[in-house]
Amino acid sequence: MTCFETIQAYAFRSLGFGENLLPRTDFNLCQQFTLIGSGLIWNVYFGVLALSLGFFLATALALAKASPRARFRKPAEWFIFVFRGSPLFIQFFLAYSALVMLPRGGVEIFGLHIATSWLTSAWAGAAFVLFLNTSAYAAEIFYGALQSIPKGDLEAAEAYGLSGWSKFRRIQWPTMLRLAWPAYTNEAIFLFHATTLVFFSGFPAFQQRGDALYYANYFADKTFNPFVPYPIVAFYFILLTFTLIGLFGLVNRRLNRHLPSNTRSKIRLRPQLIR
Repeated sequence: MTCFETIQAYAFRSLGFGENLLPRTDFNLCQQFTLIGSGLIWNVYFGVLALSLGFFLATALALAKASPRARFRKPAEWFIFVFRGSPLFIQFFLAYSALVMLPRGGVEIFGLHIATSWLTSAWAGAAFVLFLNTSAYAAEIFYGALQSIPKGDLEAAEAYGLSGWSKFRRIQWPTMLRLAWPAYTNEAIFLFHATTLVFFSGFPAFQQRGDALYYANYFADKTFNPFVPYPIVAFYFILLTFTLIGLFGLVNRRLNRHLPSNTRSKIRLRPQLIR
């Protein structure tokens, strides 16, 4: 089997397309790069889903923590404290143990039958844990940014007649994102790296359709050589990190486009003809 045929057979195997059986003998670099890259699709899925949904929950938690009302502030503080204070690895196992205890036949809520068996799979349960974890970390970042907004900006907004939702949408939220974005970029990178913990958690892979570390571990067990598949995983994640830095850098430049330090000054040639 040539390398091109290998890519055709295994490029989307982690999604259930292509060859069903994993290679058994004569392992080569093309097979390892292709299958580990195929498993990386799940890592990207976990990261994108948790990050996109967690962004909105983190914003709500940050606002709740900054609220003067205790009924909003206290639940947000405890949520952030619990998920930031406990290891992500333990959160995976506790969540899986709790979801397994749900009835396999489903539960009845307000007369509606809701199936629960799908929650114990990695694509749903593990993504849910990552979503809650990154929401807590990002909420603390956004809360710190909210507290760092210059009072002069808020006073100027009130002087212009902005209050409530208008002041938050036009002044507080953009300023919060601008201040928090560098730290939030680091949180996004950490989240995508943390998706590798799904392999070690209790959430099982469906029909050998695992993430990048799942296939790397398969090749390491078959070849007794961990120094090829695991560096391939690291290589893929380095490329993923560069991609995240580039995308978040574009957003950061967009958020800070009004600052004088980000405006490019035009070079003016002024030749001196007479001295």
